Amino acid sequence: MVIPALNEEAALPVTVRHWLARGFGSVRVVDNGSQDSTARVAREAGAEVVVESVRGYGAAAWRGMQGLPEGIDWVLFSSADGSDALEADEMADWARAADGGAELMLGDRSTDAASRRAMNLSQRVCTWIFCRIVRWGWGVRFGDVGSLRALRLEAVPRLRLTDRGFGWNVEMQVRAVEAGFHIVEMPVRFRPRRAGESKISGTMLGTAKAARGILWMMFRLWRTRRRVAEGRIWPGKTEIPD
Repeated sequence: MVIPALNEEAALPVTVRHWLARGFGSVRVVDNGSQDSTARVAREAGAEVVVESVRGYGAAAWRGMQGLPEGIDWVLFSSADGSDALEADEMADWARAADGGAELMLGDRSTDAASRRAMNLSQRVCTWIFCRIVRWGWGVRFGDVGSLRALRLEAVPRLRLTDRGFGWNVEMQVRAVEAGFHIVEMPVRFRPRRAGESKISGTMLGTAKAARGILWMMFRLWRTRRRVAEGRIWPGKTEIPD
């Protein structure tokens, strides 16, 4: 379990305890340069804390995959605010999908009416744009591009992820399509954050930065999609987690 976090001292304790209570033996919080007590409250709640000084959601998520203990086959990414925390019945469905050969599992907030209402305007708009572009450019229908996702570790090198900012989730999904991953979207319940304020959708500046990162990544992916499909290029770095 990897939780990127920036100034989330108010929400993190409950979020960490939730995942530990669901049987996750390893909850890793990546402190992405917080100026509050994020690291301290995460440790007190029972999480392992690592630090990523380079700001960016993708940078924190990538750091969270480094140096994982042996025997871990999957990494689950989740929000620090607890808005996408899975319940026991949902986790059973995810386990069955993993046993069925999935390589990337994506939480889909669009299938539940209450979850759709809990998403704010910027989340709905960014999701709509992403899903439409992927459908037009790659012929694949996604319902969502949220933060809750599980990735099979042995499949990570095939993604060759390069983004370290807000385009991380976008790049992961499109590269997974291009690499022929077995992708499964899992219906999930989404709820308002437990405490604190979002650094992305909670402010106009954060929303603008996220939208810019997503659109720039979509442009890069769109520009190379035909050459990737024809096998003429395979963009990206061949970085492999330690």
